[in-house]
Amino acid sequence: MIRYGTASAVALVASLTAAQAQTNIEWWHAMGGELGAKLEEIAQGFNDSQDEYTVTPAYKGTYPETMTAAIAAFRANQQPAIVQVFEVGTGTMMAAQGAIVPVHELMEQHGQAFDQAAFLPSVVGYYTDADGNMLSMPFNSSTPILYYNKTVFEAAGLDPETPPKTWAELEQFSKQIMESEAASCGFTTQWISWAQTENLSAWHNQPIGTLENGFGGLDARLSLNGPVQVKHWENLKRWSDEGVFKYGGPVGADNAAPMLYSQECAMMMGSSASRAGVVANSTAYEVGYGMLPYYDDVEGAPQNSIIGGASLWVLSGKSDEEYAATAAFFEYLTQPEVQADWASFTGYLPITAAAREQMADYYAENPGADTGINQITLNEPTENSKGLRFGSYVQIRGVIDEEFEQLLSGDKDAQGALDAVVSRGDALLEEFQAQNQ
Repeated sequence: MIRYGTASAVALVASLTAAQAQTNIEWWHAMGGELGAKLEEIAQGFNDSQDEYTVTPAYKGTYPETMTAAIAAFRANQQPAIVQVFEVGTGTMMAAQGAIVPVHELMEQHGQAFDQAAFLPSVVGYYTDADGNMLSMPFNSSTPILYYNKTVFEAAGLDPETPPKTWAELEQFSKQIMESEAASCGFTTQWISWAQTENLSAWHNQPIGTLENGFGGLDARLSLNGPVQVKHWENLKRWSDEGVFKYGGPVGADNAAPMLYSQECAMMMGSSASRAGVVANSTAYEVGYGMLPYYDDVEGAPQNSIIGGASLWVLSGKSDEEYAATAAFFEYLTQPEVQADWASFTGYLPITAAAREQMADYYAENPGADTGINQITLNEPTENSKGLRFGSYVQIRGVIDEEFEQLLSGDKDAQGALDAVVSRGDALLEEFQAQNQ
């Protein structure tokens, strides 16, 4: 009995020593609820796949809250190894020289397989520098698509399998729906900034800023007050006055989705990652999916949409062991089966070509689930459609919302509202440049 107890004690000590020898890294993120649970499942899968490293996820609130917490922690030398930052924080993170470890350097230094060509161009392009080197690891990428109520379409005499392709068709369908009283509103949208300004511009191959939408340097300025953007805001105002379009509110106040769920509005433009939520809340009818509408008199449209979501940034000031753990975790994250599982569960886009191929059966079994990936890869991205890279862009999106509401209230016309976005946004960009150059 004594010899058995001694052996058990030795085994216990050995087990504890091994556990203590593992290198632990923290991953701060902004995903609550089911998404957070799935994220933790991914981290646990990595932890179970090997015995050298552990990843500990920590929920830090919304995207802005998580980014703010990471910045404060860095200043106090208490930063995590990994922080999830939404796509519009990319310019701010890039400007924080000395605070980040570029992903391409991390992977190379720690001998992990890393081929940037394996990533979808429309995804990886958003997170690379001017030389094409990846700075952060794409994780949850989405793009806005069109959701519509097939039951309402049928009641209005429309083909439930044919969503509108152009804005002219969307207006026509909306008015037919309202005249038939199948629904009281044609369409709504999430994110005036992301869906109806940034993606509207990319989808029509129009710039929203100079120097390749900010990719060319801190002295880039906004240019989203061009003819196509002005025409679209004019139409949104007119459609709002006619009741064809109902405003879903500014960023953070999503009243658009409930209008689709309740069948008040027949169509909604929203994130591809909202698919699971839309399906779950639309059990009284069948949901259809379509690409974003386009103006068929704009040459080159449709081009490709751009991503939203977030990527994973590596913060400096950690040990070599922690960086080795981070590199190993990133290699795990990019495995096709891990990416396919994440994308199929959440509705986010697969970030690699291999993961997209892995999801072929899922897409076949779930019609419409591939709308976002088909739309974002419709054409090779151009300088106008690979994304945007501006500092202080979180605040600029707030300006877009404020000026759009000035438009809806009648206080400004479309040209005046977008001119104000440019002038106010440029002031923020000038301030950001002065602070970071």
